[in-house]
Amino acid sequence: MAVTGAVLFSYVVVHMAGNLKFFGGPDSINGYGVFLREFLTPVLGYGGLVWVVRVVLLLAVVLHGTAAVQLARRARKARPVGYAKRPRVQGGYAARTMRWGGVILALFVVYHLLDLTAGVLNPHGVDGDIHANVVADFQHWYVVLAYTLAVVALGFHLRHGLWSAVRSLGGTVRNAQTVALVLAVVVTVGFLAVPFSVFFGFVR
Repeated sequence: MAVTGAVLFSYVVVHMAGNLKFFGGPDSINGYGVFLREFLTPVLGYGGLVWVVRVVLLLAVVLHGTAAVQLARRARKARPVGYAKRPRVQGGYAARTMRWGGVILALFVVYHLLDLTAGVLNPHGVDGDIHANVVADFQHWYVVLAYTLAVVALGFHLRHGLWSAVRSLGGTVRNAQTVALVLAVVVTVGFLAVPFSVFFGFVR
């Protein structure tokens, strides 16, 4: 779970950084989309890199989810008889809602792909016109709300997941919880910068 989580986190950071090219204008973000599809074209063909990344991410998600199920089953087997009185588990909100957070993120990814990748649910939905698609999307409060809820869920998931991954992999990072919190906040703010800038009219 820690290894697949690290793969997914790496993608999240790169994806967030790519999203920020939106603030450079249509040429910047649309050009970035073209670059990703043309990169390594002689070896992988046009758009080949994108498909390689998609396959790796899909595999990582499946393995991550499988590990989550296995860990949950192992926990139940370790305690076949329930507690007569179960004390409140020490830990924050993120730790207590990791499973539900994962489900929320999985559902959002499906919506996100249909919206900004396939363009099926996007009000503009023109392939390659990323800037216009994003602007058309985030002018609607309900889209911004859904995006915000998903990104906040991602932030909580990352906050606990990063700290747990360091421990699972045998790391002894000093102030690991603080580092995990800072990274989670940076990712959350980075992803929310675009929708809120569009919604409030700072970017058109």
